[in-house]
Amino acid sequence: MCGIVGYVGDGEAARFLLEGLTRLEYRGYDSAGIAVYDGEKIRIEKSVGRLSELKKKIAGDMPKGVCGIGHTRWATHGRPSDTNSHPHADCAGDFVVAHNGIIENYMTLKEKLIEKGHRFVSETDTEVLPHLLEEVYDGDFESSVRKVVTMIEGSYSLVFMSRRDPGVLICTKQDNPLIIGLGSGENFIASDIPAIINHTRRTYIMSDGEIAVVKKDSVWVTNNQGEPVTKKVFEVNWNAEAAEKGGYEHFMLKEIHEQPKAVRATLSSRFAKDGSSVVFDELKWNVDFLKSIDRIFIVACGTAYHAGLVGKYYIEKMARIPVECDIASEFRYRSPIVDDRTLTIVVSQSGETIDTLAALKEAKRLGSRTLAVTNVVGSSIARDADQVVYTWAGPEIAVASTKAYTTQLIVMLLIAIYMAELKKSMPEARIRELIEGAKNIPAQISETLEDTEPIKTFAKRYGFNEDVFFIGRSLDYDVALEGALKLKEISYIHAEAYAAGELKHGTLALVKEGIPVIALATQRSVYEKTLSNIKEVKARDAIVIGIAEKGDEELSKYADHVIYVPEADELLIPLLAVVPLQLLAYYAALTRGCDVDKPRNLAKSVTVE
Repeated sequence: MCGIVGYVGDGEAARFLLEGLTRLEYRGYDSAGIAVYDGEKIRIEKSVGRLSELKKKIAGDMPKGVCGIGHTRWATHGRPSDTNSHPHADCAGDFVVAHNGIIENYMTLKEKLIEKGHRFVSETDTEVLPHLLEEVYDGDFESSVRKVVTMIEGSYSLVFMSRRDPGVLICTKQDNPLIIGLGSGENFIASDIPAIINHTRRTYIMSDGEIAVVKKDSVWVTNNQGEPVTKKVFEVNWNAEAAEKGGYEHFMLKEIHEQPKAVRATLSSRFAKDGSSVVFDELKWNVDFLKSIDRIFIVACGTAYHAGLVGKYYIEKMARIPVECDIASEFRYRSPIVDDRTLTIVVSQSGETIDTLAALKEAKRLGSRTLAVTNVVGSSIARDADQVVYTWAGPEIAVASTKAYTTQLIVMLLIAIYMAELKKSMPEARIRELIEGAKNIPAQISETLEDTEPIKTFAKRYGFNEDVFFIGRSLDYDVALEGALKLKEISYIHAEAYAAGELKHGTLALVKEGIPVIALATQRSVYEKTLSNIKEVKARDAIVIGIAEKGDEELSKYADHVIYVPEADELLIPLLAVVPLQLLAYYAALTRGCDVDKPRNLAKSVTVE
């Protein structure tokens, strides 16, 4: 969640640090700070609140220096405050640290350091790090950092600077993202690419346990045994403009409208030349591989979990392999029945989701084969999984995920078709039918986005309701879960999704006059059943907004309003039905005056448990 930046070169460090932190605001934070070596001491400036507060604080007195680190913090240990903000220093101010993640054994370390006379000023776990460095410092900055790393437990990305070694930054990571940007006469450190993209496209992606000594004209990387590591330069192939709003009021709206392009990119190169079958050059599975799989786990969090639910339906229906879909934060704590005949598919937009990464590691420990579905090349999950399939959604900046979800759905669809082809568990004619339908999806999403005025109207009319319910059956229920999540994430409306058939088993007690119910009715196989459930909520005077295919003349007889999406195959329509739900959430948030791209208490990349 937090953001880290570092700079060493000949330029003004503070200016880059503030610029880099601005580009990492999408990650979510509640305070910010920078530390710059001014030639005599390390000057630390930090402030609770938005980055703009820090900028105001130092506007007339910018720290001067050519080496520094910066941080945006999302509170985990200690409330948001100036004191708890990063970076943190030791007693003498000789060592300063910025940290993402959690130091799990910090309290034990802190107690020992206090006994030795160290004075702590914050409530954070991070502050033990500079004090540890002060305690073990042996005159060699790098070897002392190595000692500190052996003493801590947890997940982290760390950047250290020292008044005793000016012009040097040392960084390392464990289960949290960290990159090094390679410049000319200057080098950069960041927790994500947008922070440095205006300065360089050449990067090193740090792996767990590696330690890098970064100077203005050199980067020296070693593993945790101190052995040199030859790093491959990763060239960033997307433009800085991709991380800008492109004329849209918010990143979220821009990313909703980028979905046709993102889905088209994800589909590209995944069909045979004659277009009749799905190919995955990165997988190269065969029928014997699938015969060796008894069951599949799909493990993810939040929006990615909802994509996994649709993936479960696809794989079971097409490939006829049993699938369990698990919330990643629960998976490793319930002793899952996993062995070498299990395939675990982990789904994560960022590839850095800490719970999903932990679940991946647990699955591998238990002997499972593993596959990652992620949007970020070189991310931790991509590197740790046996195999990886990338969604080509491009950078997603808004906290509320949109185009990542639709590209995850299309990947799940393609994987299911690919399995069905290998197993011959679905007729060839049906496979070709789904492939042709998938090719039409980008154009159909564009069509869905053409007329948003009815959605704006509904959002204004019902956006101040404090409760909204979503209902659906089959795949509609899975999409309803994502629609409810989007609404609660950015508008702060209490929104819940229910399987429509469960209404009579308790939920109907909550339905009363005037309460909005978003009813998805796109699944033809359960259409009549869904209509019956809609009649039930209408009988309690709920306001029903239906989601239906164009040409459906029945739903409007029972719903107060209907939003139509293009007609599509029952298996493909989740890719279309979710779009009006994303827009409804967006415009409801605008109606309520919410910060759409940076919803309260949330962050883009969840890198702490």
